[in-house]
Amino acid sequence: MGKSVQEIKTFVTKGVLIHLRQGVYLRTRFAKRYQGDTGQYLLRLGAALAAAGPDAVVSHQSAARLLGIDVLGKVRDEVTLTWPAELGRRGMTGIHVYAADLPREHVGALAGLPSTTAARTVVDLARVLEFKAGVVAADSALHRKLATKAEMLAVIEALPRRRGISRARAVVECADERAESPLESLARVLFKALGLPPPDLQVWVGGPQPAGRVDFFWKEFRTVAEVDGALKYANPERAREQLRRDSALRAEGYEVVHFTWQDINYNHNLVAAELRKAFERGAATQARLRRAAS
Repeated sequence: MGKSVQEIKTFVTKGVLIHLRQGVYLRTRFAKRYQGDTGQYLLRLGAALAAAGPDAVVSHQSAARLLGIDVLGKVRDEVTLTWPAELGRRGMTGIHVYAADLPREHVGALAGLPSTTAARTVVDLARVLEFKAGVVAADSALHRKLATKAEMLAVIEALPRRRGISRARAVVECADERAESPLESLARVLFKALGLPPPDLQVWVGGPQPAGRVDFFWKEFRTVAEVDGALKYANPERAREQLRRDSALRAEGYEVVHFTWQDINYNHNLVAAELRKAFERGAATQARLRRAAS
């Protein structure tokens, strides 16, 4: 603005300017455009970019938030940016900076702010977070059609020696666009870790008229698994419909098991035991049906 410190303070006192962060101000009339949590977050991002310099871009968790990509765990309060590797990693209040050179094709714009693309954002998260968190982000991006596996793999090929890139490749290979929630993603990662066969996802089961669409289905074991988030059955009618559907599936000889967030994240032995028992019962039912049909 070309104003002295005292003049800026006067403008803030009079309400002409709003102080966003050290050295960054915005005219009050422009700030009115940014309402609610989303608007306030955009102001924080813009202020962080202004403080970091013209070569910085929104990335990692902050880019995921702008894109609507699910991120496992508590959302970080600090803004996450990436700037050129030559600038190194320097501490900035309220900003976590990653130092990396970004190819032009890995950068786009969101809400008028420079940001990593969805594919690059997923790969970056998969490199720095644990495997299951990476799968949550990758599944979310695929399900929302923000990026394709081919695009994610192209980013990986462009970063052959980056730390965590092998984990990122494993994340993308595991990712599935049919997963509809973070809990479904976490369940699939757990099934894999337990050595269970991979299930089919979002399948209509039962016949001749299907009883319903289920989260996970193992056809060879006639077993259905559902994961129940805290809000899944907040609607009583939906809960009653779930009970009716389960009853219909069991009447047709399907095994139906339900797991909660607590089970998937902390009761791994219970999940393994319940599924293996269901597999045994379902396989026996399948064998009887085959004998009866022969």
